[in-house]
Amino acid sequence: MTSLIKNAFKKDQLILLGAGTFITILMVLLFISQPQFLYLIELKIYDHYLKKHHDLIATDVPVIIDLDEKSLAEKGQWPWPRYRVAMLMKYLQAYGASAVASDIIFAEPDRTSPVNVKKDVKRDLDIDIDFKGMPANFGDYDALLAANLKNGPFVLGIDFTTGTKAQKFTDLNKSSCAVKPVKVAILSPPGSMSPLDVLPKANGMICPVPVLAEAANRVGFITTSPDADSVYRRVPLLFSYNEKFYPSLALASLMQAMGADSVILKMSSLGVESIKLKGVVISTDHFGRMLINYRGKMKTFEYISASDILNRKLADGALQGRIALIGTSASGLKDLRATPLDPGAPGVETHATIIDNILSNQFISIPDWAKGVEFLGMVVAGLVTTFLLMWARASWLVLPLIGLGYFMWYGSVYLFQEQRYFISPMYSYLTLAMTFTSLTILKFWREEHAKKFIHGAFAHYLAPSVISQIMENPQALSLEGQEKDITIQFSDVRNFTSLSEKLSPTQVTNLLHDYLTPMTRIITSNEGTLDKFIGDAVMAFWNAPLDVDNHQEKSLKAALEQLDRLEELNKAFLEKFGFTIAVGIGIHSGSVRVGNMGSADLFDYTLIGDNVNLASRLEGLTKFYGQNLVVSQAVADVCNCNYYFRILDIVRVKGKQEPVTIYTAYRQEEALERKEELDLYEKAHDAYINMDFEKARKSFMQLQETGMETKLYDIYIDRCDHLIETPPNQDWDGIFIHKTK
Repeated sequence: MTSLIKNAFKKDQLILLGAGTFITILMVLLFISQPQFLYLIELKIYDHYLKKHHDLIATDVPVIIDLDEKSLAEKGQWPWPRYRVAMLMKYLQAYGASAVASDIIFAEPDRTSPVNVKKDVKRDLDIDIDFKGMPANFGDYDALLAANLKNGPFVLGIDFTTGTKAQKFTDLNKSSCAVKPVKVAILSPPGSMSPLDVLPKANGMICPVPVLAEAANRVGFITTSPDADSVYRRVPLLFSYNEKFYPSLALASLMQAMGADSVILKMSSLGVESIKLKGVVISTDHFGRMLINYRGKMKTFEYISASDILNRKLADGALQGRIALIGTSASGLKDLRATPLDPGAPGVETHATIIDNILSNQFISIPDWAKGVEFLGMVVAGLVTTFLLMWARASWLVLPLIGLGYFMWYGSVYLFQEQRYFISPMYSYLTLAMTFTSLTILKFWREEHAKKFIHGAFAHYLAPSVISQIMENPQALSLEGQEKDITIQFSDVRNFTSLSEKLSPTQVTNLLHDYLTPMTRIITSNEGTLDKFIGDAVMAFWNAPLDVDNHQEKSLKAALEQLDRLEELNKAFLEKFGFTIAVGIGIHSGSVRVGNMGSADLFDYTLIGDNVNLASRLEGLTKFYGQNLVVSQAVADVCNCNYYFRILDIVRVKGKQEPVTIYTAYRQEEALERKEELDLYEKAHDAYINMDFEKARKSFMQLQETGMETKLYDIYIDRCDHLIETPPNQDWDGIFIHKTK
């Protein structure tokens, strides 16, 4: 039986190992395929890290010139006349800004210019109008702005299209856009990819009107795309268009402020390795995109209302050495974007953040080895969880798995906070959760199955209460060898061989079934363990595999119930088979070795030891003394308060030198009914032990005539006759030596 349990345990281990390995492999496949729903979860983890651990502003270089609600109320709705834009830029230059960048694309001519107003009126109303007293160079506001652009640190915004967006501008600008590309020095070791293959590639450009495009010393694109959840987290620093390269507005502004004419683009076999500007190595992904290390919510950077610039409210030199970014926070102009830290931040603040990141050299990056670490963490999480669940209860794993989860999470947080590396713990956590949940459910199902197996396997050997204890606390079930105080019971049908000769094999089987079934049930109902059937004999024991309180008394109680039940069975046996049967039961309690016994491959849970042999010898003595039940002194000493024990003899059984006092037992009510007989027997036996054989013989003769157990009395009458005829020495101890089993 224990071999079945051991094999079932091994099978469960293999099932858990297989299931854990399967889940880990499944997670590996998900890791390789990177499904979008998991990618979105990973983005939210990144956002959480950034919210909790973002850096504060590291420089005060970027400043945002805000076309805010105040400016629109004072100066009129947007778009403003280009002369006012020219004034705004010129004032910013006068305040000392090292670069002035516009986050607005002047893609159409200024319709408020006098020259354009005259054309519109003539076209629509066929009226010629003229403007008196206007300076000659003030008729075209675009030309006025262009004249300013030539003589200042100005950067105009452009936009790229990669689809059908703004196709009317794209088609026009293919032939008329005169913006200048950036000079890029490309470092390409052997085997490196071409930048044209990895940088974002545009199929069209939205640029300023020609007069502004030709006048602008620098341009920078404002093109950026959100992630799948519409949140802006990264921005390309370079775009390729017609095999030429163009910088982002932030990069172009920095180049203007630093006086840089070119950037260095370092390539590798995987794509872009880095972009270098004036000694600052900018960390990007392989597509030249930079993760934006956002500093906070809206207005983290300094905002100055455009109306305050136009009204000259700043002190002289207030913007000395700073980069002024012209943009808008006005909701009506719809330049609000979702970032990890703010669902509605002005787009111009993204450019300010990029400038601050580059100047402070504080980049968030996902290194090339990140995926390897994530893969390793995922596999380790799956296998560690699997092995822990294979060898321990799920409740015991709470602390180890919390520790593992803590290490994965805070290891990732540490790298993000201290090194600004983003290593996602998502797949590791998902693997841990999937493995733990699936294997816990599987283990629970297997344990329930095992409980049913244990119940079915032990139902014929153990009491239901004992089985319940094992199922509630399997650790209490010790199948390993140990020395333990055990009560052993042997029972045997007398003269079964001669009785079976009268029956057919089928009848013998039926007889044994009808006899052994109730006997076994009585044993198990009294918390005993059935060891084995030996033909018609039964071996049982108490106090193993689980501890049983008062095991000697429970064994004795079971024996007396068995004898009572046999009286009922004999009525049926007499009717069915034509005879009755008698049994002898021997009970002894003592230290034995209990556990798995047998070979390495085949073994059973049983007992060995001298006390086991003694219990068997006591069962054999029942026939000799004409008793149904014989127990040892060890049993009588423990149970004498609840039962009456009649001494039978002091004997040396075959194979043992130590004498043993043996008894038979009665329930107290039965002893009261036979009190006169039992008292006389006790006096007779005392006289026998005290060597008063004449007195003893007289009492035994009286018992033979009036008592119920004549065989026992005959034994003592014969002994007294012999001892009277041949008196023993004075050192006679009354011990009778049995030379047969």
